[in-house]
Amino acid sequence: MTDFTIHTIDTAPERAGAGLRAAQQKLGFIPNMMAVLAESPAALEGYQAVQGALATSSFSTAEQHFMALAISVDNGCTYCVPAYSMMAVKSGVPQQAVDAVRDGQPIDGGRLSTLRDFTQAVVEKRGRVAEDEVKAFLDAGFTKAQVLEVILAAAFKLISNYTNHVADIPLDEAFQAYRWDGRKAA
Repeated sequence: MTDFTIHTIDTAPERAGAGLRAAQQKLGFIPNMMAVLAESPAALEGYQAVQGALATSSFSTAEQHFMALAISVDNGCTYCVPAYSMMAVKSGVPQQAVDAVRDGQPIDGGRLSTLRDFTQAVVEKRGRVAEDEVKAFLDAGFTKAQVLEVILAAAFKLISNYTNHVADIPLDEAFQAYRWDGRKAA
């Protein structure tokens, strides 16, 4: 596999410096994902712009992290599943729901179950969801705007999930407690 550099603020292309500094200020460290994306300032800027747009969506922070987790599991991203497992738990997603998504098991009903089912349908069907799937999502109290925001979340995770697949990014120490080997129950 091609080795990708895990950049620091000092080694990254100059244009990527602002994005890395913003990540360090927000998180207290620069995640390896962003450090690799810094190889292309445009890729890092795009990732952070989509992430920023998702942060302004009508979904709560916990729901945003939950969607990112569900998408990352569906895409088999061994970097993002641990990262978003940790963030989902810290933002208030019940551990049972996080474990169920990680293990490919059902969630005990409710809003998160519906959100996971619709998010999974969008990812697995590449947006070609059936009308009854959209209707079930809307009937559960979600909005048409949130249908589009699930697609936004899928676009956000596509960047990092695919980057990890190509670059095989080492997991940061901060996420080690949530390590995931990529297997889920059938």
